[in-house]
Amino acid sequence: MKKHTVRVYPSKEKLDRKDQLAWKIAEIASDNAPIKADVVDMVINRIIDNASVAIAAANRRPVASARAMAIAHPRNGGATVFGMPNDQKFDCEWATWANGTAVRELDFHDTYLAADYSHPGDNIPAILAVAQQMGKTGKELLKGIVTGYEVHVDLVKAICLHEYKKDHIAHLCPAQACLHEYKKDHIAHLCPAQAAGIGTLLSLPTETIFQAVQQAVHVSFTTRQSRKGEISSWKAYAPAHAGKLAVEAVDRVMRGEGAPSPIYEGEDSVIAYMLSGKNGKYEVPLPEVGEEKRAILETYTKEHSAEYQSQALIDLARKMKPMIKNFDDIKDIVIHTSHHTHYVIGTGANDPQKMDPNASRETLDHSIMYIFAVALQDGTWHHVNSYAPERAQRADTVALWHKISTVEDKQWTAWYHETDPDKKRFGGRVEITMKDGSKIVDELGVADAHPAGARPFKRADYIRKFDTLTEGIITKAERDRFISLVENLENLTAEQVQQLNVQIPIEKLVNNKRDTKGIF
Repeated sequence: MKKHTVRVYPSKEKLDRKDQLAWKIAEIASDNAPIKADVVDMVINRIIDNASVAIAAANRRPVASARAMAIAHPRNGGATVFGMPNDQKFDCEWATWANGTAVRELDFHDTYLAADYSHPGDNIPAILAVAQQMGKTGKELLKGIVTGYEVHVDLVKAICLHEYKKDHIAHLCPAQACLHEYKKDHIAHLCPAQAAGIGTLLSLPTETIFQAVQQAVHVSFTTRQSRKGEISSWKAYAPAHAGKLAVEAVDRVMRGEGAPSPIYEGEDSVIAYMLSGKNGKYEVPLPEVGEEKRAILETYTKEHSAEYQSQALIDLARKMKPMIKNFDDIKDIVIHTSHHTHYVIGTGANDPQKMDPNASRETLDHSIMYIFAVALQDGTWHHVNSYAPERAQRADTVALWHKISTVEDKQWTAWYHETDPDKKRFGGRVEITMKDGSKIVDELGVADAHPAGARPFKRADYIRKFDTLTEGIITKAERDRFISLVENLENLTAEQVQQLNVQIPIEKLVNNKRDTKGIF
């Protein structure tokens, strides 16, 4: 790996394109680096993982709406849509939209946390849809996914999209200089990664991928309001939207169009105006040209359907439950945790919706207070039952929920930002104070399913998760067909790649045919 210094260059200071970050990304996307068996194995795991959560979410309203929009764009020789029959094909851009939404809806697939946040599995729907439409083989699909993961993870390691900064117009308004923040949604790293992955898939030249990456960056900067306050279905749509933008970007540059450049380093670039300003500087790690892309092995999936910082705390709640005889005897619960957990899904967010029994599933998913209360009472977590309105509104749960608060612990923040993946910790220390003054204290750094956890996920766990989430939705024959196909990924023909989809019996699938509800 090599670290590339990325900073803003005034227009009078010329930056050669081969020294730009987008070019460096394009170089590794267009190389022919070897892919070893452990990386192949993990790509297969993540395709299975994506399919499991997508099928479980197939009839949820945002997913059904996205599917209805895709169905309005049929295309011979196009791409498949999760749940729909394999002989029905749709424009790959809209298949990306439908499948990306399905994968993201339950917030239940893989994650990578470093300087920023990411769900690298969001790369797969766009790359797979383009592979199906363009007649690519399993080996070509594999290479594209490996690139998507590598670029995504490397950007997340280096460039934070959400931290506070002093405003670059502080001289105009000094009183507000320390109040400005550049909280951008993390699809700004996903979209260029998707574009790079598609470029690898299609064996595009470095120059073409360079332009596509720049277009993808330029169009994908959005705010983090989608993850604050009243969190709507847009949280599920956001990665799919990035995928559509990436597909369009690649299509345009394949036709000879260019992009704003240099997109990261320019005087009016995203760094200058949307991130750390004209004096900002980042160190972005990327493999050397020809070096293996192994970033996917640094990512981790979820055992529980909740924000990743909840994973270890759900496991800790499960562990602590037997220590509590009567929940009414609890005075309060304080979760000592990282800056991110406290300010994004904890009481530090100052979001009253996170304590509201009538909040949406998307909001409850971002409330560690709610999640810990339910997991502590139930000793488990379920992707449907734990979010049900009747569960959230249960009086004893509400009472316990409102006794829970979070505080930032500097040590947990330091562990969260550890550069050594073996030292990273995402959980926290929980102090339960009883009404008699006694305390129950325990902590957990990583989730049980994490590679460094008590029960790291292996292929059998991914298949078990798939079986659990698809039970009662798909047939045994369809389950066996899909698992057998994906486990042979490297050897799949183009025709077999076009069958890399999970079909639901049509009568069980809402929005399974074209309607007239919208514009399309």
